[in-house]
Amino acid sequence: MKRADTAVKNIKKGSFKILFRCIKYLLSYKYTAAGVLLSLLLSSAINLAIPKVMQIVIDRGITLRVPRIIILGSGLIIAFSLMGALFSFIQGYLATRVSHGVAFDLRNHIYEKVQHLSFSYHDRAQTGQLLTRATSDVDLVREFIGRGVIQLLNALIMMGGSIILLYNINWKLTFMVLPVMALAFLIFFLFARIISPFIKIIQEKLGLLNTRLQESITGIRVVKAFAREVFEEERFAKSNRDLRDINLRTGKYIASGMPLIFAMANISTLVVVWAGGYQVLANYLTIGELVAFMSYLMMSMFPMMILGMLLMTIAQAAACAERIFEVLDASSETVEKPGAARLPPIQGKLIFENVTFRYFKGTAPVLSRISFTALPGQTIALLGATGSGKSTVINLIPRFYDVSEGRITIDGYDIRDITLESLRRQIGIVLQEVILFGTTIRENIAYGKPEATDSEITAAARTAAAHPFIESFPQGYNTVVGERGVTLSGGQKQRIAIARALLVDPRILILDDSMSSVDFKAESKIRQALEDLRRERLCFVIAQRISTVRNADQIIVLDNGKIAAMGNHESLMAESPLYADIYYSQLKPETAG
Repeated sequence: MKRADTAVKNIKKGSFKILFRCIKYLLSYKYTAAGVLLSLLLSSAINLAIPKVMQIVIDRGITLRVPRIIILGSGLIIAFSLMGALFSFIQGYLATRVSHGVAFDLRNHIYEKVQHLSFSYHDRAQTGQLLTRATSDVDLVREFIGRGVIQLLNALIMMGGSIILLYNINWKLTFMVLPVMALAFLIFFLFARIISPFIKIIQEKLGLLNTRLQESITGIRVVKAFAREVFEEERFAKSNRDLRDINLRTGKYIASGMPLIFAMANISTLVVVWAGGYQVLANYLTIGELVAFMSYLMMSMFPMMILGMLLMTIAQAAACAERIFEVLDASSETVEKPGAARLPPIQGKLIFENVTFRYFKGTAPVLSRISFTALPGQTIALLGATGSGKSTVINLIPRFYDVSEGRITIDGYDIRDITLESLRRQIGIVLQEVILFGTTIRENIAYGKPEATDSEITAAARTAAAHPFIESFPQGYNTVVGERGVTLSGGQKQRIAIARALLVDPRILILDDSMSSVDFKAESKIRQALEDLRRERLCFVIAQRISTVRNADQIIVLDNGKIAAMGNHESLMAESPLYADIYYSQLKPETAG
């Protein structure tokens, strides 16, 4: 808990200011919010009027024995109570509409932001943390806007109105209880400042717990394959225990603060009973005025108790709002230039000019001064050991990352000067890690081109050698795959991913080791189909099999982020010892087998 102790000592002065950014979302619902405020003011005014009516009933009705005033006053109290209940209902209903509208907007903005953040952000971010911010954090902010803000405003109105009416009844008694009320306020804000950093830690711990849960469920097959169930249970239990402990510690502070506020209320009541009773005996104060004063005192102190109970909601909302805006304020390292042009239909001439790339500033380059030219109709193979930079090269082409130095051009256009959408629409990519969505095979293939016809989808599947196994399923193309395509084999997923890339008819096709799980027969069919298609497009291939690499027009051999050799198979065998070594040590045995 050292982190929590440090947070308490270093409380951010602006931790609650960020809540006003959430409240600004109310501008989209200003008329409904105005209805909430009007209902709140009317409800509060009615509640403040009731003690004054009680004073009149006691002093002019009961004390003077006038039944008509007692009856009229009682009827007025009943009418006020019913009207207050009606306005409270309207206020609650409208507040619910507003709060869910704000939550709706926040979730959409978070999702939209996450979709547009660069790969480098997602490399660092944890899925569980992002899920927590879009769900739990937003719900706690919604709770604050829908209930907390209303109760806070109501408390302030009731306290302000009650103090004014207390002063109007008896200024001497009012000044006697004001110090106690001020002390209660001080206690409230002190505990709010102490608890705020703990709430942020609670949400971070909850995010870590969600990450643990998400990882273990997603990787359940790996967990079972290595008999690591007990290890994962212990790891989850530790995260769960940490969350419980910080919640208990926070609860201890809240539990110690509330009795103090109640004690202040009881002390105020004692002061009024003693001093007010003396003034009644001395005929400086009527019994009705004393009863009204007691009622207004409770109306001024009760909101402080409400504020104490709101302590958790306010502190949670402040911490959650800060976490939400950490995402919304995150900057993407891959951004479009102002006025970026749309890339027209391309031929596919691609040039790397002295490209250097670093994942983070100040670190060693992953790629160093890479230069080559690829022409339409060519197949370019990237070869090299793990970590040599092959995948990094292809990730730079659709601007998943931006080059650190140098530039990449397509048909003469610097890819940093054109819109991302127009660039990526003309590039088809099959990544090494195949991701399928939990929907039908048809929808997975048509993901990049939802308007595709059945014949187009089938043609793409035939080219990717996926049509035969798809047709073997009882539901055919309407077969629903499991989450991330878990119900399909690795080779089947890869072929569907290839079909998905081919369907958009890209001018540049990138296959990142996308046939590693495909058998030789299926690969041969895919290679033959690609051979027919490559006359119209530029193909980049990362592969380990000689059958895929050998026939490439140009093979680029990478070593530690640099181009070690470049040429076709025959020239590299004659001129590049590194390529020959890779061929004999990795690829030739594969063909022999």
